Amino acid sequence: MPGRISTSDPLISHGRHFGRTVFALCNYPSLLTNGILRLEQMEETPLEDFSADEQREHRVFEQLLDSYPGLLEQLKNGSKEEILHVGELIGKGAVGARGDDTKTLKSAVLDWISPKGDTIQPHLHRNSKIDRGFNHELTGSLLCPAGMDWNNPETKENLWSGETLVCRDQWPIFLYAQYTYDLDDPWCGLLRSRLLAYKHVFTNAHLHGMNCVTIASISYIATQVSSSVFSRTNMTTDSETFYHSLLDLLEDPEECKEVDELQTWWNRQVFPTSSAAKRPVSTNSALLKIRQKHLAAKRASNLEAVSS
Repeated sequence: MPGRISTSDPLISHGRHFGRTVFALCNYPSLLTNGILRLEQMEETPLEDFSADEQREHRVFEQLLDSYPGLLEQLKNGSKEEILHVGELIGKGAVGARGDDTKTLKSAVLDWISPKGDTIQPHLHRNSKIDRGFNHELTGSLLCPAGMDWNNPETKENLWSGETLVCRDQWPIFLYAQYTYDLDDPWCGLLRSRLLAYKHVFTNAHLHGMNCVTIASISYIATQVSSSVFSRTNMTTDSETFYHSLLDLLEDPEECKEVDELQTWWNRQVFPTSSAAKRPVSTNSALLKIRQKHLAAKRASNLEAVSS
C-alpha cells in the first residue's frame, strides 16, 4: 500500500512543471487509469475512433509518459492502488503550483497595472481580491470582454451589477497587446499582453529542460491572471472553461499558422537564443513530417510496451 505522500517526491516536482506546461486542470489519477486502459483498447481500435475529449486526454497522457522516463513501466507493473497513488502525487504538484502562482501573482499584478508614477485609486488590497473584478474601475476596464466598451456607462453598470453575465469564453481585453481589440482581426495582439508575465512563473524553466514556450503554458498564464487574480469569483469551473476555451483555439489545426506565429513571438521574449525563437515550423515541411513520424513511433512503442 502507498505510504504517506512526501512533498519531496520527484513526481510532485514533475507535477508542478507538467501542470504549468502541458495540462493544468486535470484529474491525474483518472488520467493514468484511463490512459492505461485506452492503450489496451488501442491494440484493436485506433485513437482516431475515440471521442475528441478522449483523444485530447490521451495526448496529455502520452506527453506525461514521454516526459517522465520509466513511468509507463511503473504504471504497467503497478496495482490499481499504486497507479492512483502516482496520480495523486502528480496532481498534488500541479495543484500546489497553481496555489503558489496565485499567491504571488495576486500581489505582483498590482505593480504591473499601477499607473506610471502614480498609485491605484481607489486603493486595492495586495492580499485580497474582494475589491477587484468589475468592482473597481481599473481592474474592471482590464476584465471587460473584448468587443464591449467599458467607457459606456450602461455597459459598465451592467457588468458591475451582474445583469450582463460574462461567459468564460468571452475573453477579457487585457489578453490583447496594448489592451486593444480589432473586431476585423480578432487574432491581432491576442495573448501578447504585457500582463501575461511568463517569466514571473517560469523562473526555473531550464531546470526541467524547457527551451521553448508551450501553448498550454500560455493558456495557463492567462488563466492564472484572469481567474485567480482579477476575478470576483474563484470557481474551478470558471477556470476550467476559460482554460479549455483558450486550448481549444490554440490546438485547432485550422489556426496553426497564427498559433505558430504566437509561439515564435513568445519564444523570442522568453527563450531568445533558442532555435524555436527563429521562425515557426512551415506547414508540410520536412521538419514537421519528422516530428509527426517521431510521435507515431512513440505511440507505437507505448502500445507495444503495454501488450508485452
